[in-house]
Amino acid sequence: MAATRKRLTVTEFDFDEVKDNLKVFMRNQTEFKDYDFEGSGLSALLDVLAYNTHYLGFNANMLANEMFLDSSQLRSSVVSHAKTLGYTTRSATAAKATINVFLNTSNTSATMPAGTVFTASVGDTSYQFVTIQDTTAFLQGASIAFDDTVIYEGSYVSSRYTADTQNVEQRFLINDNRADTTTLTVTVQNSLSDSTLTTYTLATDISGLTSTSNVYFLQEVEDGKYEIYFGDGILGSALEDGNIIIMNYVVTNKGAANSAAGFTSSSAIDTVNSVNVRTVSPAAGGAEPESIESIKYNAPLDYASQGRCVTTEDYKTYIRQLFANTQAVSVWGGEDGSFNSVTGISDIAEYGKIFISVKSITGLNLNEIQKAQLVTGLAPYTVASLTPVIVDPEILNLIMSVNFKFDSNATAKNKESLQSIVSSTITNYNNNYLKVFNSVFRHSQFTALIDASDTSILNNITTVVLSLLHTPSTSGSLSFTVNFANQLYHPHSGHNSTAGGIIASTGFYIQDNTNEMFFDDDGIGNLRIYYLDSGARTYYDLLAGTVNYINGLISVNPIYITTVSNVDDNVSTSIRITASPASVDIVSKRNQIIEIDLINTTITAGGDTIAVSSGGGSTNYVTTSNYVAPSSY
Repeated sequence: MAATRKRLTVTEFDFDEVKDNLKVFMRNQTEFKDYDFEGSGLSALLDVLAYNTHYLGFNANMLANEMFLDSSQLRSSVVSHAKTLGYTTRSATAAKATINVFLNTSNTSATMPAGTVFTASVGDTSYQFVTIQDTTAFLQGASIAFDDTVIYEGSYVSSRYTADTQNVEQRFLINDNRADTTTLTVTVQNSLSDSTLTTYTLATDISGLTSTSNVYFLQEVEDGKYEIYFGDGILGSALEDGNIIIMNYVVTNKGAANSAAGFTSSSAIDTVNSVNVRTVSPAAGGAEPESIESIKYNAPLDYASQGRCVTTEDYKTYIRQLFANTQAVSVWGGEDGSFNSVTGISDIAEYGKIFISVKSITGLNLNEIQKAQLVTGLAPYTVASLTPVIVDPEILNLIMSVNFKFDSNATAKNKESLQSIVSSTITNYNNNYLKVFNSVFRHSQFTALIDASDTSILNNITTVVLSLLHTPSTSGSLSFTVNFANQLYHPHSGHNSTAGGIIASTGFYIQDNTNEMFFDDDGIGNLRIYYLDSGARTYYDLLAGTVNYINGLISVNPIYITTVSNVDDNVSTSIRITASPASVDIVSKRNQIIEIDLINTTITAGGDTIAVSSGGGSTNYVTTSNYVAPSSY
């Protein structure tokens, strides 16, 4: 036992526990048997030893964390682990826009050089956009047109290095952590006396490299900057002494210039001062560098895919790399369903295609140019004969009617305060559980959170109405579909026919008719069009389409819609169509994203008249939460 008492306990790393262990150890030594450790100078020495032990333990723990990708906290560690998996982190991304440039001149041709500047404003701030390559165009009619010119927000920067093979520590750095590496071009000039230029490309797959491959490699280094390096003469051609490395790239303000439009030319182009610019697509895609969380998620998936898109997860990984503003992605194969621009999403198989829906952090759908760029970017990774098809995400809105009861004896809050608390609960649920692909609205989970919002809330009755926006073509008579992808409420044939069934819509106008029209249904599967005459429904078309209550699909016959009415008192180009669901649990499917319509959701509070305060101060109450299917919104 004496030997045991002289041993030092080393399992604790907390400062106080370490110091106590040192005191116990010292007291068990015969030399310090009656020593006062609290009031002596030795106490300060014990403090130093305890601090030193605490620091060493903390550093050892942090070091162990940084040794693994999952537990790393420092960006440098995460980037290093990702590099061992062959993953290159995404840099800051410049906002890109597409414009048409017209030079009003009689010259037969003109060249627009890389670095040509255009300007546009977002709010009160002006931003510079630049081209990143030389482009030559020829006279057509009275002007020279540079069609579909892609411009990048930022400054066009050039860096030069002279290779010194004797300097083993020489590095070729991009000296700004706001550089967009997707705009990087690398050329090598033979020497000061030999101006021959060779363009080098980014190496993405070493399997095809030889000793003469003109490639460079890219990696993130300290402070979020990037470095390029070259081959060793075996995998890629090696540099020679005196080679001049020229790097051109855009240094950007990242997402600040997103949505910029109305571009103007800042100077003459190839000596032509009369320049007109037309915006094809506004600026989009500007983003921050890839986050630590994103690197941890994507690096292992990228390694598993081995540079190929085979599974749906592979596509999700590469889409996040190719489109920096990706918030969420849904991917499904043609064997699971298809998409048609007229009929929308369907369960009909279409083999040979892979369907991709991207939700952007900006909230905007990808424009046609971004979709084309994404398809082109996926081409090197797509296997076999699969054709990627980009599908716009569809927001399935839930219009909630929340009616809750509270015990006024259990709270000092008034009705308005409780309604505000419940409103915050609904917003948090919307942000934390919904607004992504493949989400599910759970009615019991939602109502339980409402009840838990405040201790005074006794119960709530919440009903749900589905809502979709459809933007009709106003150029002719066309058919369209609206797919709720959830079974609709239909307890019996002819349900609620007189009052308009379970389908409702905002107003719209059709050709050759001045009445504001609306949709409803007759309860037996027919979609109807009506207008209001002195508040009464007057039906214009009793067979305007069909309603499939089982599949949640509304098919509208060809109709020439000329304009649509305001939606929520705002000018709109879309019709809102609502339907009552058969189940209060709502599932999103494929390109659908469920969100709660916070504008039209109603919250009603009332004191519970059943709650009775007993003599002992306790509250007895009876609650009911039977779901009642809502009528059309």
